[in-house]
Amino acid sequence: MESYKEFLSRINSFEKQELWLGNEYFTINPSVHQKVNDNNSFKTFYGDTVVFNLTDSEKEILASYVEQIFAAAPECFCEKLVSHTYHMTLHDLSNSPNLQDIATDMFYNELHVLEKRNIVKPGKIKMKSKYIFNMVNTSLVLGLYPADENEYQKLMELYFLFDEVKQLSYPLTPHITLAYYNPHGFNTESARKLEQIVNKLNLTPLEFELDTRNLYYQKFRNMNDYINIFCLCNFM
Repeated sequence: MESYKEFLSRINSFEKQELWLGNEYFTINPSVHQKVNDNNSFKTFYGDTVVFNLTDSEKEILASYVEQIFAAAPECFCEKLVSHTYHMTLHDLSNSPNLQDIATDMFYNELHVLEKRNIVKPGKIKMKSKYIFNMVNTSLVLGLYPADENEYQKLMELYFLFDEVKQLSYPLTPHITLAYYNPHGFNTESARKLEQIVNKLNLTPLEFELDTRNLYYQKFRNMNDYINIFCLCNFM
């Protein structure tokens, strides 16, 4: 496991206060086409995941950010995410455009995640916002980080609990997805408009409090359709 110092060093290497999208036509990561149609609506895309739901007040703040971003450069994005889906993913599990490809995995994921309900303890994790940044040319996200080393340890204990269900090949980068890009990309004029509003929003840090009472195993049918299957808070 990364130390807290190593974790901060890694996210600091790509989560910058100043968003910069380059001086050429912004080309989208091909993976976006798995989730978004050419007409900018969301495609059917199946999967399951373990996430922290956010509070209503946190979602309201994020929704106001998204409104400002879309007002400034709507052509950069596909269909808007509905605010009630905003969440911070603790651990990815399975996903695919074809349900039959992951149906067996999802069946066993659900059973194994359910076993963890007796292990998750009541508690809260204090998080701070880093910056809104470009997530590998797929989406615009708000990066988060634990407020101190103790909060980091609490987060990673939970993370590795679900890494026992499905081990991932990449480290945790806590974030909240704000918007997926237009799959056709966008020009430099649009990029400059997007950079301007994001750089303005990045001047104001935010604080979040993740609560294990809001930790859920979810399944999804597209990026705007997440279903709570059960809460991991067996102590309620």
